[in-house]
Amino acid sequence: MFILESLVNFLNSILWGKNLLVVLLIFSGVFFTFKTNFVQLRFLKHMLVLLTTKSNNNSENLSPFQAFCISTATRVGAGNLAGVVSAISIGGAGAVFWMWVVAFLGSATAFVETTLALIFREKDKNGQFFGGPCFFLKNGLGKKSWGIAFVITGIICWAGVLQVVSNSVTESFNVAFNLSPLMVSGVLTLMAALIIFGKTDKTAKVLDKIVPVMAVLYLSIVFFIIIKNFSLLPSVFSQIISEAFGIRQGIGGTIGAVIMQGVKRGLFSNEAGTGSAPCAAASANVSHPVEQGLIQSLGVFVDTFVICTATALVMLLTDSSAVEGLGGMELLQKSFNFHLGSTFGEIFVAVILFLFCFSTLLGICFYGKVNVKFLTEKEWAQTTFKIFALCMIFIGGIQQNLFMWNLADLGLALMTIINLSGVFPLSEIAFNSLKEYQNRLIPIKAQ
Repeated sequence: MFILESLVNFLNSILWGKNLLVVLLIFSGVFFTFKTNFVQLRFLKHMLVLLTTKSNNNSENLSPFQAFCISTATRVGAGNLAGVVSAISIGGAGAVFWMWVVAFLGSATAFVETTLALIFREKDKNGQFFGGPCFFLKNGLGKKSWGIAFVITGIICWAGVLQVVSNSVTESFNVAFNLSPLMVSGVLTLMAALIIFGKTDKTAKVLDKIVPVMAVLYLSIVFFIIIKNFSLLPSVFSQIISEAFGIRQGIGGTIGAVIMQGVKRGLFSNEAGTGSAPCAAASANVSHPVEQGLIQSLGVFVDTFVICTATALVMLLTDSSAVEGLGGMELLQKSFNFHLGSTFGEIFVAVILFLFCFSTLLGICFYGKVNVKFLTEKEWAQTTFKIFALCMIFIGGIQQNLFMWNLADLGLALMTIINLSGVFPLSEIAFNSLKEYQNRLIPIKAQ
């Protein structure tokens, strides 16, 4: 085990510690932003129209909204709470600014990778679409071995995330209700099993109910906190900007840590460039690949500019003396306690964290289902992965394992590299698809 931990730490020190992933993600975002002529801004209004248009989806495939909810469920999860807490705890308020930068640029990357996932997706014997990086690596580049590598690194990442997310739930319930981690972990695992097992996978139907509710609930409470502390907002935003480029951080040699935390946790949260979200998006029943690409691009905006920013503001609007010396989920809970009172604050964080994390667990199980199908369509393989996922949920809930954070980071880095190794050479196909879609829209707007 010691050798494995040393290997994971060594690889992370190269991929993350040497800023290789930072450079790759920033370069990818800038490249795709300019090559698509700022698709994330030009089509922002159209994205909202696509998302809110009622879908006549009578097939076994997902509706565009369901695909959006699955990918949003994994984005709007632990990364929006634990990830933001980690970024601010280590990198300070300035890390938030770099999360915004990653989200803005990453939304263009999300568009390209998702569009490719729909162009190169496949259909099974039941008429269901399924796709993702492993499929466009095989069908677009003829590199099936790369697709297999993506599946393996994806499972490594998701194994870590499942444990981290599960532990976040049990920890918060222990603080709020004094419930044992063993009991909470058992209930969480059972609930997940009831949804992912059975004659039909109920993940999509459950998530298109949970995601809107949890988003509205969370943002309503945060909006109340912001209104309550409205006069402090200018100083908070000033702090974010000043610490992002601050002289104090530069002199102290910590500006790199600020940027690193913002980028790393921003990626962990919005997933742009990792290839995860396209695994759900490719199952959507849409008339054109670009439509779902635009919807997934919007998902990155929602994740970071709305949910992550909301979390950051709650923490930064908290009196520093109330959270001095704290870190992790305890820091977030004490921040909500400061604004809402100790009893309601702890209960609210426990409930919202459960919704966020449970939706993430279900979303990851869906991703795994798609990627296992790339390897084989045998039912035993699907059952094996589901059991593996449930074991990760249960084990993670019982005991915190910092090694799993590092494992998730490593898997995330490797997924990103493999995914982008396919996205770049195939990107011209996505650009041409966007041009064709845009030309189709012009006559419609002229009517």
